[in-house]
Amino acid sequence: MIIVIQCADRVGLVAAISGLLAQKEFNIISMHEHVDNTANLFFMRLEVDKTVGAEGLEDNLREILPEDALIKINPIPEKKIIVLVTKEYHCLADILVRNYFKTLGASVQCVIGNHDTLQDICRRFDVPFYHLPATADKNLFEQSLLKTIKKYEYDYLVLAKFMRILSHDFVSYFPMQIINIHHSFLPAFAGASPYRQAYERGVKLIGATAHYVTDELDEGPIIAQQIIPANHSLNVQDMVKAGKEIETAVLAKALKLVFDDRVFVYKNKTVVLE
Repeated sequence: MIIVIQCADRVGLVAAISGLLAQKEFNIISMHEHVDNTANLFFMRLEVDKTVGAEGLEDNLREILPEDALIKINPIPEKKIIVLVTKEYHCLADILVRNYFKTLGASVQCVIGNHDTLQDICRRFDVPFYHLPATADKNLFEQSLLKTIKKYEYDYLVLAKFMRILSHDFVSYFPMQIINIHHSFLPAFAGASPYRQAYERGVKLIGATAHYVTDELDEGPIIAQQIIPANHSLNVQDMVKAGKEIETAVLAKALKLVFDDRVFVYKNKTVVLE
């Protein structure tokens, strides 16, 4: 069972929390904590070895924690996700393989695409696929998207190279529940053909960023980032290939961190307890 806590910092929190869990005979397998001294915030992630007796634990924790503490107790760690795609397969394929072999840390409920390009691979992995063509009326398209999403239980939406800008109204339905993979260290090379732009600028590093989606385009809290070296010998196709590989790796890492309840969000940034 996973327990995550975010609250104002004060002396004795670790002792109080571990003491309460010991009193209730919860054995702590792992404990990670961090204090942001500037914001006076305390973050903690605990993993304990039993789920029996979790009833009432949140109330017990609130009695010993500062007011307005954020507490999440997750006796069943596996999450449920819905994946949104366009035409690029690399991120989706990695998710489907991990889902098939039960190593994703989540179960894929369905895949929604605004093109039908990736329908066949979903069929091969026995995952429902919905083709919702993007219309000139953005509101109509997003209403169709919402209607399809609401057919399922979910914890997160994953934009696996979903090449559509979502509206404020749509994003507001899913606060800190939409995870996106971006093709660079943010912010850089916005718009179409990012790897051609990188090639034309002669960049020496290729990066990718996974982040939560907010109202500000590509400005949401960052979950994971990574870079790889590039040099003059790479052509555009080489950069595209390298870019896809790093996008796949960064999204996979970000999803694992989120699914393992290791990511805390505040002030448009994250604390990641690895």
